[in-house]
Amino acid sequence: MNKRSKSKAKMKGLKSNKESSTKLDVNLWEQNEDRFTTIDMPGSRALCKKGAAEVGIEGGGRGTAPVMVPAGGALPRVVCPSNASALAKDVVSTAKASKAATQMSTTPTALSISGCASGTALVTIDVALVEASDAESEPERGNWSGRFDFLLSLLGYSVGLGNVWRFPYLCYNNGGGAFLIPFTIMLVIAGLPLMFMELSFGQYAALGPVAVYRRFCPLFRGLGTGMILVSAIVMLYYNLIIAWTIFYMFASLGTTLPWQNCEPEWSTKHCFSYVQADQCEATNGTYYLRTCYNSTVADENNITALALHALKRPPAEEYFNNFVLGLSSGIEETGSIKTSLAACLFMAWVIVFLCLCKGVQSSGKVVYFTALFPYVVLVILFVRGVTLPGASTGILFYLTPDWKQLANAQVWGDAAVQIFFALSPSWGGLITLSSYNKFSNNCYKDSMIVAFCNIATSFFAGLVIFSIIGFLAHELDVDVGKVVDQGAGLAFIVYPEVVTRLPISPVWSVLFFVMLLTLGLDSQFALMETVTTAILDKFPNLRHSKIWVVLSVAIFGYIGGLGFTTNSGMYWLQLMDKYAANWSVLLIAISECILISWVYGSQRFLNDIQGMIGKRSWLWNTFWGIMWRYITPATLLFILFFNWVEYKPAKYGHYVYPLWADTVGWIIGLLPVLIVFLVGFQQIWKAPKQLSFLERIKFLLRPTAEWGPAGRPCVNLHAERYQTQNYDGLTNTQILIHASSDLPAFEDAESNDNGSGNNTQNRCCDEAMQL
Repeated sequence: MNKRSKSKAKMKGLKSNKESSTKLDVNLWEQNEDRFTTIDMPGSRALCKKGAAEVGIEGGGRGTAPVMVPAGGALPRVVCPSNASALAKDVVSTAKASKAATQMSTTPTALSISGCASGTALVTIDVALVEASDAESEPERGNWSGRFDFLLSLLGYSVGLGNVWRFPYLCYNNGGGAFLIPFTIMLVIAGLPLMFMELSFGQYAALGPVAVYRRFCPLFRGLGTGMILVSAIVMLYYNLIIAWTIFYMFASLGTTLPWQNCEPEWSTKHCFSYVQADQCEATNGTYYLRTCYNSTVADENNITALALHALKRPPAEEYFNNFVLGLSSGIEETGSIKTSLAACLFMAWVIVFLCLCKGVQSSGKVVYFTALFPYVVLVILFVRGVTLPGASTGILFYLTPDWKQLANAQVWGDAAVQIFFALSPSWGGLITLSSYNKFSNNCYKDSMIVAFCNIATSFFAGLVIFSIIGFLAHELDVDVGKVVDQGAGLAFIVYPEVVTRLPISPVWSVLFFVMLLTLGLDSQFALMETVTTAILDKFPNLRHSKIWVVLSVAIFGYIGGLGFTTNSGMYWLQLMDKYAANWSVLLIAISECILISWVYGSQRFLNDIQGMIGKRSWLWNTFWGIMWRYITPATLLFILFFNWVEYKPAKYGHYVYPLWADTVGWIIGLLPVLIVFLVGFQQIWKAPKQLSFLERIKFLLRPTAEWGPAGRPCVNLHAERYQTQNYDGLTNTQILIHASSDLPAFEDAESNDNGSGNNTQNRCCDEAMQL
């Protein structure tokens, strides 16, 4: 402001009525800057804006905002105590405060806003806060280079491994095709509202979770930290799954797959190769304990009977557990680091680093491949799968609806849990990704597209998986239910076992694991971007060195993930997966709904959204208001209750975790919630001591002065949005003051230093007390 060219011409045409004074033009400020009083605080500036708005100033302690009137009484100015700031338009508006004490004296005259019982005083302003002048030298936060960069990144984050290896199993286990009904309903009433809310939230403020909650609700600023902690924990072990896919990709680069037969290097006596068994039976022999016995020897030693009741493990299972993982007998037996896995984990982190080294500018280009390639592979696998014998049996097994299951609460609970964790709200990823959007991006349309793609991908992936499982059941001559599996068992045991029976099996294996790699990378990108964004929002000067921040996080992630490459790593991974992103995420989501829809106000939030995407109908406003205020929080409480009722101690296969391990899991799971409470108590302790406990709570539930639309320096403020704004703690701000609405033109005010100035001042005070 101070560097602008100034015109010292006196203001000529400014009428002394309220209408003209509330429509102060930027040009008038520039032409008459010397006629206004400002306070310069390094780091920020304010621009005048047409139209007045009512905002609140927190009173008491740091929130007290005295307004000083010079001897002339015509040009009031603001004096800010330490750690506080105030905005005021004129004496009249400043005195318009509920239960505020107004004190006017002679030269110099002071009007103080203080003594409010609730600590709130309404003032009318003609300014809008913008970025600091010093902050202009800081590197920009950055944006997506194109709309599809964000859309594909969001799609990749929301459509992950769970769509391929968990949804098909849930569909089979909960009524087949009938499961799509509760799944779709839960998507509409729980998943989609949360996704739309968080996308709008992040896009409006253009900040990551930690920074956005610091401004939005100081009392619950720990919610953002809790989200980051969840993402950081998941980030550590999620990359190990990517490391597994890299391991299998390299293992598949040969003429035969290494898990096709029971190799002595890693197999046990219970390893049962169906390929070798078929070859043995073709010669009229009996396959038992990895050996083919001819009919004479088998009859003499009763081997045929023993083979019928022997424990049989497929080679793919033993290869994964014994060779890839080197799995120990329990979580307490740590063993040593598997160097092959550690190397693959290093490669995984290198890939993630290279894709994120320039933030969303680099990852936004990579997702064109990583988000779309899985669909190409799914189509290829589907075309191949439906041509296999037994595929139709598997697909019918997947789709045949069991309508009676809709009366089972377990089915609805599984649907709710799956859709909640599929879209991953309250992890911080949705807020982070949308924070790099342009302010006017239609995040509503994006959330609808991604939600539809999520359910369509889940359904289509089920067709692919069950066509392949139907083929395996046909080959083994068993029921489909005997071979169906979920999670890592499906991806790294069942499917590898299937491809050994296909022609050119290495090709199908590479295709499948590249698909898993791309699915995993998209989710890992968002998890890591969430963590790095939190760091850069906290320390914006580091944006110049973003590549080093990303590298540091990658190094931390690799070192932290090495523990999962030990012989007991799989047990720790399953433990983290069960507890890290479970109850804490649900509690964060419930708190988020209550804060936005009840404390901040659902209609207020909808107005903010419409400021980005345009005006919508009353029906649209009503629908989302009801969703956020009532239906979605109630659904989240149901999911939380269902999780608690269905809780079972952690186990992996037949291994049951010891009590101490479950205790560790509970501590890790509840740590994000504990942080929310600790930060909340800290904020209450730091609040103005003059306020009572309840007043401090109310004080901290209000958004800070920094809360507002991002990148919109001249927004048209309106009273409904800013009525109880918290301006306490607003620092580094330049305050622009406009003279009283009932003051005469500046020439007259200036010429009346002793007479009319004081009379005007007293008239202002009289009118103020009547408001």
